[in-house]
Amino acid sequence: MIKSIEMKRAIFLDRDGVLNETIIKNNEITSPLNLKELKIFPEAKETLQIFKEYGYLLIMVTNQPDIARNKNTKENVEEINNYLKSHLNLDDIFVCYHDDKDFCNCRKPKAGMLIKASEKYKIDLLKSYIVGDRWRDVEAGKNVECKTIFIDFKYQEKLISEPDYIVNNISDCKNIVKKIIK
Repeated sequence: MIKSIEMKRAIFLDRDGVLNETIIKNNEITSPLNLKELKIFPEAKETLQIFKEYGYLLIMVTNQPDIARNKNTKENVEEINNYLKSHLNLDDIFVCYHDDKDFCNCRKPKAGMLIKASEKYKIDLLKSYIVGDRWRDVEAGKNVECKTIFIDFKYQEKLISEPDYIVNNISDCKNIVKKIIK
């Protein structure tokens, strides 16, 4: 008898602007450079705990091009990521350290990190979500047919595709996910 593999559901989470505050310098959206600059959104922990209770894997997928641009160190980024993983009870973290000019498959809007996570954890992407605050997050989700939740901070950039849902903060996401599974 052949056993079928039960596929899991996941919520893919961008890092900066979803789990923690971004930093705006000279009208440019940037990432915190170290733990001292990291400010986790107060509602993030409770929201992620609810997602866990709903049975979702929590996987952070983050572009960190400051490494390729020599604006930060891999050690600083990993320290931030490890802190977030332990503090927010994330199941895993996938990071792209490349810049656009590297033409990698992992940098969002490409879906390489989501595909890699789905293979590792047997995730059904059609029953999963991606939560992000940039057009790249929405496109990565669209590329693998995840449901897309866009946190709109009114950045000075345009979306390429319409997200499935638009919210004001991560806490608003729990109402969307809750409605779908009930």
